[in-house]
Amino acid sequence: MKIKRQLQNVLNASRKLNLVSEEEINKVLLDLANEAEKQTGFILKENEEDLSRMDISDPKYDRLKLTAERIKGIAADIRNVASLPCPVGRVLSETTRPNGLKITKISVPFGVIGIIYEARPNVTFDVFSLCLKSGNACILKGGSDAIYSNKAILKVIHKILAKHGFDRNTVALLPAGRDETNEMLNARGFIDLIIPRGSQGLIDFVRENSKIPVIETGAGICHTYFDESGDQEKGREIVYNAKTRRPSVCNALDCLIVHRSRLANLPYVASKLAQDEVIIYADIEAFSALEGYYPGHLLLPATEESFGTEFLSLKMAVKTVSCFEEALSHIARYSSKHSESIVSEDKENISMFLKMVDASSVYANVSTAFTDGAQFGLGAEIGISTQKLHARGPMALEELTSYKWIIEGNGQVRPK
Repeated sequence: MKIKRQLQNVLNASRKLNLVSEEEINKVLLDLANEAEKQTGFILKENEEDLSRMDISDPKYDRLKLTAERIKGIAADIRNVASLPCPVGRVLSETTRPNGLKITKISVPFGVIGIIYEARPNVTFDVFSLCLKSGNACILKGGSDAIYSNKAILKVIHKILAKHGFDRNTVALLPAGRDETNEMLNARGFIDLIIPRGSQGLIDFVRENSKIPVIETGAGICHTYFDESGDQEKGREIVYNAKTRRPSVCNALDCLIVHRSRLANLPYVASKLAQDEVIIYADIEAFSALEGYYPGHLLLPATEESFGTEFLSLKMAVKTVSCFEEALSHIARYSSKHSESIVSEDKENISMFLKMVDASSVYANVSTAFTDGAQFGLGAEIGISTQKLHARGPMALEELTSYKWIIEGNGQVRPK
């Protein structure tokens, strides 16, 4: 009953947002960015409570960890969101029918958006800022591993909402239990859209159990194909960046695919990975090419499980292919449709790769680490959609709106 009251309060708050101006929303966001930086010590203290309960070797540890620098980056993202045009009320189409009816299609908020996420306290700030800017209230369901961090961040947000006269129920955080998750997934009439962010297991659970529309985000099994014509300098830097920049995030490289004719260049392409002690699971041919050049304790034979795995750590697979088409087939079989890249100087192969690879973000001679709302100029993101319905790729302000039809007339009635 308590959860139902909470859901009703958020629904009521979402309706009030229809009457709030963009200027008022921007003031809240800019004030929140300043307050987040001001409260860095408090947030980090609570984050440390969460970190103390997690094994540092857990791939989720890096996602959970906040630092002063990361909070500064979060504040910058909030300011970016405030600076972007409001996505609500845009005229998408407009026409006047022969009978005089004026029909306009305009963008509108979803209403209430529910987010279920694991070990990512930055999501609390990101989701709130994007939802508020797009006129949506939000219900957050974080995991128990980030409960102290999320409560601290919500306290900061509620303080700023109250300061500006906004309903504090514009954002709510549900308890971390499984029962609350099930209640949230069945809250038809209260929540308009559910977005899960986390492991494939979490996404699968939400998709299979929700009675509310779901947009899948998060799981990233990302490949980079080093083509027959690939530049080894570009390849080395792209592979190193995609794997090591932040190995625990969904745009990190999981599998390097190498054309057989370039196996002699593989030790050079992989050389920088040893600096970060990246473990490589190589197929027979790649293993032979790397043996004696890559540190032995970091080089292991690949198994079938090595491919199609989202490692979320300093581990990756290497697959050898005999031709361009075999690379495409490998990606089609194992990709999660998140981010895929080709390193090539062959314009025809690049063009074919960009056309044929089915993923939300497809790159040519670029690290997959760029799959990020801020990097795409979207301010921030609520997640990376790996599906095709409604939104695909980084979901930011525009993707958090739907639309409705406005019909204006002067007494017209439809003939019988």
